[in-house]
Amino acid sequence: MKNVLMISTLFFAAIFISCNNEKSKAKLKTEHTNRVESPSDTLTKHLKPYKTELPTIGLLMFNGVLQGEVIATSDVFGKPNQNFEQLFNVITIAETEKPITTEEGMRFVPDYTFENCPKLTALFVPSGYDMYAQVRNEKMIDFIKKKNEETKYIVSNCAGAQLIGKSGIADGHKIVTYIGGGKQLQKDYPNLKVQNDSLVTFVEDGKFSSSNGNLTSYISALNLLEKMTSSEHRKFVESYLYIDRLQNWKE
Repeated sequence: MKNVLMISTLFFAAIFISCNNEKSKAKLKTEHTNRVESPSDTLTKHLKPYKTELPTIGLLMFNGVLQGEVIATSDVFGKPNQNFEQLFNVITIAETEKPITTEEGMRFVPDYTFENCPKLTALFVPSGYDMYAQVRNEKMIDFIKKKNEETKYIVSNCAGAQLIGKSGIADGHKIVTYIGGGKQLQKDYPNLKVQNDSLVTFVEDGKFSSSNGNLTSYISALNLLEKMTSSEHRKFVESYLYIDRLQNWKE
């Protein structure tokens, strides 16, 4: 009798453990499914909505891009006015939807590709330390040419001037590149009026403007911001960014 009771107890215990294991597996499976199906925060494109009635500022990106030149423009044009109203759409564009890796190692997810990019008011062309692949990328050059037909402004920073030179859109216009890069730029693209980069930080000629890049990318962005808004708004954004403290900083 004791043996029968012991066998019965073990039998029901086995069933109980088995059921619990199945429930645990089911719970884990459900939790895993929920994790997979939950949208990732990295898919969020904008904190500010895209508004078709606003001017659109396009920031070109590619693998190896200097992220500061992208961030500088978004810093300037992404700020609201004094009434906290959105003034611009600021979007990033790359050849594909795949995340790009900057020179500094950060990964950025582009908002649009060359194929689905909306109409732009201004296009900012940044640089990278190695522009060889970008200058030889026919899709990128064609994109710049296409956007030149619709934009009111084209801005290049640093070695982004090489992409402008390759596209031919600014032939006959003044341009400046990174410090020490002007002679080679003039040699490669003789139709450009390359300025002395040891003396010139920023230059504007018609719809085209350019800078030495890096932190001077803020100059090209702020200059265009003033043209598209007002000197008062430029000063407001400069104060928003604490530009005056940077200018007055001493060791």
